[in-house]
Amino acid sequence: MNMLKKIARYYARKEYCRKAIAEQADLSAFKEKLSRPIIIGLFLIALSYTMGLPTVIAFSAFAASRNEPVIGIVGGALMYGISHLMFFVGVTMAGTKYVMAMNRWLARVTLEKILGSEAKTYCALPQGESVRERLKN
Repeated sequence: MNMLKKIARYYARKEYCRKAIAEQADLSAFKEKLSRPIIIGLFLIALSYTMGLPTVIAFSAFAASRNEPVIGIVGGALMYGISHLMFFVGVTMAGTKYVMAMNRWLARVTLEKILGSEAKTYCALPQGESVRERLKN
């Protein structure tokens, strides 16, 4: 038995993967209408992109024109940090539901691809029971 199948069998026994296989996890979450937090999160992500590097460049140009490098160093770093914070908040607001749906689907599809019909065997087993124990009985 190759190493990839051994790893897949190990993960197929985990509760998260068993549920993903048993419930036939899919990508239907992407078809739903966008809620207000998701729209706000997407807006924050877009704003962080438009705010990040351009403001750093603006601060650097302003600092160079004033011959005050501290303005560029402190202001640029501060604005860059704020844009990253906005990006992370936006991803958290917009992406949590979709990341979970994508991960469940990816786990199911990957395990079914590697294990084939054997993946369904693992999802039918009670927690802690192995395939060998099931075959002995």
